[in-house]
Amino acid sequence: MSDQPNITLVIPLLDEEESIVELHAWIKKVMAENGYSYEVIFVDDGSKDGSWVVIEGLSKSYPEVKGIRFRRNYGKSAALNRGFDMAKGDVVITMDADLQDSPDEIPALYKKITEDGFDLVSGWKKTRHDPITKTIPSKFFNHVTRRMSGVQLHDFNCGLKAYKIEVVKTIEVYGEMHRYIPVIAKWAGFANIGELVVQHQARKYGVPKFGLERFINGFLDLLSIIFVSKFGKRPMHLFGLLGTFMFVLGFIFSIWLGIDKLFLDKGGRLIADNPLFYIALATMVLGTQLFLAGFLAEMIARSSHDRNKYHIVETVGT
Repeated sequence: MSDQPNITLVIPLLDEEESIVELHAWIKKVMAENGYSYEVIFVDDGSKDGSWVVIEGLSKSYPEVKGIRFRRNYGKSAALNRGFDMAKGDVVITMDADLQDSPDEIPALYKKITEDGFDLVSGWKKTRHDPITKTIPSKFFNHVTRRMSGVQLHDFNCGLKAYKIEVVKTIEVYGEMHRYIPVIAKWAGFANIGELVVQHQARKYGVPKFGLERFINGFLDLLSIIFVSKFGKRPMHLFGLLGTFMFVLGFIFSIWLGIDKLFLDKGGRLIADNPLFYIALATMVLGTQLFLAGFLAEMIARSSHDRNKYHIVETVGT
């Protein structure tokens, strides 16, 4: 295999020992049929079963298989980010390890990037083999995400995606932001984003690793990514503006209170007896706090280098 394979497959997993060998055999078959050079990077995100033993065995038998093992579960974002760091292929394709994503989709995804010129192509599981408790919240979540982000995709949560290598080497995925990679890519300047209808397989082994709480967390993450995308490098532009506005507003109220006391008030009422005094005071205090929050956030944003801290136990095939 050449140093620059056509495709890198990044596959994060958690407790999927039953499906890994079958998934690799399926991938190997598709790659051989299409004549692609490739590498497969399995990222074991703190599995408690025998997943790592299976990956080690595959790596010894197949040089294209590489593995990374985290000491504990850091989440899908950290696993993808580490896989992206290692990727060498012209096109990087991600998929889940539970056999619900079909490797037969790889050629179509690859062509969308190499021939159609897309920066990123996201899978769309138009027909899903999931209970209604997952499909209805997912549709609502995707609708809101489209409206708020401006990225017109039907299925942000689909793990089957393809990227130009430049995309994964430019973006950073951390926290729980993996479902918003298209949004992150757009804000990084990769605006040519497409989608492809893909087949959704019924789960063959194991149980789902995500509950309904991911949809609640998803909306919070969306607000975070929109804020970080727009103001992550310049938080002072938001907090400083709001803080200055509130302080000036409170200061104007204070000036009016002074004028009213000196020239207009004939009853000798104390300034503190006027409710406007407390509004002015609170507004000035909040404005000062917002301004200081923006200043501190600006300092942190300029010096933060550890958003992707994780401890790797060992690697194989690298």
